[in-house]
Amino acid sequence: MRASGVAPLLVVKDVATSVAFYRRLGFEVATEWSTYAKLVNGTGILHLATPGDPPPDRPDVVLRAPDALSPTVAAAIVVQVEDCRRACAELVVAGVGLLGEPFEPEWGGEVRAFLRDPDGHLIEINETR
Repeated sequence: MRASGVAPLLVVKDVATSVAFYRRLGFEVATEWSTYAKLVNGTGILHLATPGDPPPDRPDVVLRAPDALSPTVAAAIVVQVEDCRRACAELVVAGVGLLGEPFEPEWGGEVRAFLRDPDGHLIEINETR
């Protein structure tokens, strides 16, 4: 198999709330319904969907939003930027709360900062050096 790309799907409690949040991260809406949205940012695609009963093509798999208050997450979305510190300053002005200040790990090669979306999904803002 040769994939042509990866486009994560996040389960959210309210599509409109999540779309408004991701717009502040620079995403544009390609499709939006009350239960689903497709967002784009550069070459990245992000799908948002509300919880629901499993469809016939995956009858034993149910999508659920995470517990927004849990300190445990199973995955993170990484948003690549040219300047992490500048991007984070812009996000703070737009009302997005960060989990901490932008940080350069001891191994170097990147500057990163973390935040959580309204449903608790972990987002990393990352500048590769």
